[in-house]
Amino acid sequence: MQGKIRRVVTGHDANGKAVVLEDGLAPAVRTNPNRPGHISVDLWKTSASPVILTRAEPDPTSGPKQIHPPPRGTVFRISEVGPETEAVRSMNAAQAKDVFKAMGNENASTFGQNQRHPFMHRTETIDYAVVLEGEIVMLLDDQDVHLKAGDVVIQRGTNHAWSNRSSKPCKMLYVLIDGDFDEEVEAQFGSEHS
Repeated sequence: MQGKIRRVVTGHDANGKAVVLEDGLAPAVRTNPNRPGHISVDLWKTSASPVILTRAEPDPTSGPKQIHPPPRGTVFRISEVGPETEAVRSMNAAQAKDVFKAMGNENASTFGQNQRHPFMHRTETIDYAVVLEGEIVMLLDDQDVHLKAGDVVIQRGTNHAWSNRSSKPCKMLYVLIDGDFDEEVEAQFGSEHS
């Protein structure tokens, strides 16, 4: 992948006809020096629901990286997760928090609470995740789930991490949708969630 994903954006011309507004490589390609082998490409974002469809709009993927969508918004992203290294496995809680800080949400990191995996995190979103290529292990609080190409996960605000334990990169597609935790569920997190 190397961050090269063709993105075709449609819209309307002055007469209301459907047209291609943009056809080229998606510009929002991001890496993180604290997370070797990880490439993330935000393909589109929305900031409201329902989305107001205009003839054209500025590219919503510019600006700082954020792991989560804006309030009432969405994020559409493809990421490549490289094979996990010993450096990742030996991170401490502060280093893990720095990884999430670089992704725009250091408070998503939950590694300090459970020590299960440095990339354990929780966001107040529903995420649709699809394994496009390769394989990956989804870690939950007490479970590991092995996933391969074609598998789909509906991640409902749960504490999780993605661990590539293979020798090849894994390509994932994500759609993140802003959400709100039910009061009963949120109360179970205690001071962990802010």
